[in-house]
Amino acid sequence: MSYVGLHVHTHYSLFDGIATPQEYISRAKDLGMSALAITDHGSLSGHREMYRAAKEAGIKPILGVEGYITEDRFDQRDKQERQGPLDLVYNHVILLAKNKVGLENLNKLNEIAWTEGFYKKPRIDYEVLEK
Repeated sequence: MSYVGLHVHTHYSLFDGIATPQEYISRAKDLGMSALAITDHGSLSGHREMYRAAKEAGIKPILGVEGYITEDRFDQRDKQERQGPLDLVYNHVILLAKNKVGLENLNKLNEIAWTEGFYKKPRIDYEVLEK
């Protein structure tokens, strides 16, 4: 099978996923998939579990995150206070690690999202993404 799920939420994505990384990998193996991604909302919590389960099953793990991106990660105005078309509280962006450097970048982006950009959600902006 050539299909690879690149936008998968596990139980680490509250209200969006219910299955564990192990359950997803088991099902992917049953379907003959060669790879599967994990892209939980603002969280890398399932990466280790996904990686280990995938390697054990002979499936390529693709580690990622569904991040929250905003115009300015320091802006903490409520939605009602925002006027412009790009003046969003946040939007979604899927980020996938291509290799070890990419995974390190995901870790750094997520750290910044939780420490500098947190306002209701862990957010990054285009400045951080570009770096």
